[in-house]
Amino acid sequence: MSLSSPVEKRSAQRGTAPAERTAPLLRAAILGTGGVAHLHAAALRSLSGVELVAAADPSAEHLAAFAEAHAVPFRYTTLEELLAAQPIDVLHVCTPPGGHADQSIAAFAAGAHVVVEKPAALSLTALDTMTRAAGAAGRGLAVVFQQRSGTAAAHVKALLDSGALGRPLSALCQTHWYRTAEYFAVPWRGTWATEGGGTTLSHGSHQIDLLAYLLGEWSAVHATMWRQQHDVETEDLSHGSLVFASGAVASVVSTVLAPRESSLLRIDTERATIELEHLYGHGHAHWRITPAPGVDEETSASWDLPEQEIPSGHDALFAEIHPSLIAGRGMPGLVAHPARALEIITGMYVSAREGRWVSRADLTDPALRGGLAAPVIDGRPGTPAGPPAG
Repeated sequence: MSLSSPVEKRSAQRGTAPAERTAPLLRAAILGTGGVAHLHAAALRSLSGVELVAAADPSAEHLAAFAEAHAVPFRYTTLEELLAAQPIDVLHVCTPPGGHADQSIAAFAAGAHVVVEKPAALSLTALDTMTRAAGAAGRGLAVVFQQRSGTAAAHVKALLDSGALGRPLSALCQTHWYRTAEYFAVPWRGTWATEGGGTTLSHGSHQIDLLAYLLGEWSAVHATMWRQQHDVETEDLSHGSLVFASGAVASVVSTVLAPRESSLLRIDTERATIELEHLYGHGHAHWRITPAPGVDEETSASWDLPEQEIPSGHDALFAEIHPSLIAGRGMPGLVAHPARALEIITGMYVSAREGRWVSRADLTDPALRGGLAAPVIDGRPGTPAGPPAG
C-alpha cells in the first residue's frame, strides 16, 4: 500500500497545499527517556529530513536531562499531552514493555507511525491488536530489532535467499549475557506481569529474530526454562530446539549467567558455515563464511562481504525506516514480519508450560497467544531440582 508522505498527510489535515515543503519532512517524538532512548535520539539526529521535536516521560528530572542533552524543544509528562499538542509523524516508544500496546495504539489513532523497542508487546494477542490498529490507521509498525541491519546481515541474507550456499541444515543461536541482582532490582524486571518473560524474551529475542530473519519461516519448537541463580519469577536460562520450514534445526540458548558475554549465530549449509560472534552489535569483522571442501576459490570469493561497511545498530535501522516513511513508502522490508520472533518465543514458553513440541500452526489458537508465563525449573541451591510437579 502506498502511504502519503508526512508533509502531504499534515497538509491534508490542515487544508494547505503540499507545496509548503519546509524542513523537517518528518517530525519524530520519543516516549520514555531511559538509556535506550538516548540511542534513538542520537540516531535521529544523524538523519536528514528528520527532527526530534518532543519527548515525554513521567519523571520531570529524567525528561529535563534528556531534552537538554538532545536539544528537544517540547517536553510532556504524558503521551496524551504530547499527542494533543504536537502533530507527530512517528513515535519512538522506549518505555517498559507492559505499556507498549496501549501507547502504540494511541499513537496510531493520532496518525503517527510507531517504532517500538523490543519486546513489542507482552503477548501475541497484544501485538495482534497493535498490528490491526496500525492497519486501520494506514500507519506502519516497526519493532527495533537492530541486529537485522547493516551490510553484513543483508549480504548473508541475500546469499541464503539465492541458494548460493545450498540448503541450511543446522544452526546455533546463543545469547550468553550477564546480569546482576542490581539489574533485576528495577521493579518491572523479572516478573511475568510487567516484563512478560525472562531472558528468552528480554535478551535472546535479538538473536532469535536475526536467525529467523536469515532463515525465514519456522515450523516447530521445543523448550525448557530454568532459574539457576536469580531470585525472580522468570527464567534466567532457557534451552530450545527450533525447526524451520526449510528443515534446518537450530539449538537456541538464552542466559544472563555468562561472565564472558557473547552473542553467537552459526548456520551450517550444504556449501558453507556462516558464523557471527559479537555482543550488542556487529560489523564485518564479526562475520566469517567458511566454504565446504570442494567449493572452488572463485565461488567462495564471490561470497566475500562487500567493501562498503555499515555496522548494525539503531543508526543503520533508522536510516532504512525514516527515509522510507518520508518518501511515503511505509515501513521498509527490513522490518517486515514484526511478530515472528515473538511467535517463536511464545512457542518456547508454551512448550515449557505444556511439555511438548509446539508448531507454528498451534499458535493460531487464541488461547495460546496470551501471556508467556511458564513453569521454570528451579536449579538454585536449596530448591527442588528437576521439572516442577504437574
